[in-house]
Amino acid sequence: MEEAGRGCGLLKVVVTHGRNLAVRDFTSSDPYVIVHVADKTTKTKVINSCLNPVWNEEMTFSMKEPVGIIKFEVFDWDRFKYDDKMGQAFLDLQPVAAATKLRRALRLTAGETNLRKVNPDADNCLLSDSFVTYANGEVAIDARLRLREVESGELFVTIKWIEPDSANTGKQADH
Repeated sequence: MEEAGRGCGLLKVVVTHGRNLAVRDFTSSDPYVIVHVADKTTKTKVINSCLNPVWNEEMTFSMKEPVGIIKFEVFDWDRFKYDDKMGQAFLDLQPVAAATKLRRALRLTAGETNLRKVNPDADNCLLSDSFVTYANGEVAIDARLRLREVESGELFVTIKWIEPDSANTGKQADH
């Protein structure tokens, strides 16, 4: 863990739940998610025997700007052999960065505002349109992601960006 540095904002990644995940054991799976942001990696807890797991886990990363791509890898935990791949998804942070600049230009400080619509395309794994919003000092996007390289599965995540000027520098950043 590292304390948020001066001039750094906080990127919060909330892995809420999965739906219709692939079977990797006999009749179920024991899924967990590895989250990659820039050069940092962290993971959720394992949910035993579940194809529709609920994690509701928040990971916080300290960074100067919300740039790059967040990669999500889903695995089935196995006790006696290598963990099985259950798919992967990614989400480009560019819409969050653009919405952050728009928030600054509009000088938003209160209320709730839709800043940008994000459509499913080759630069993301979105299953449906999503909106980047501003509320409670955070620029956020709720995303429903299609898992790739697997027969089925969806991942639901929320990405939140807290600007350096509104981030509490006393908070800890998990890696």
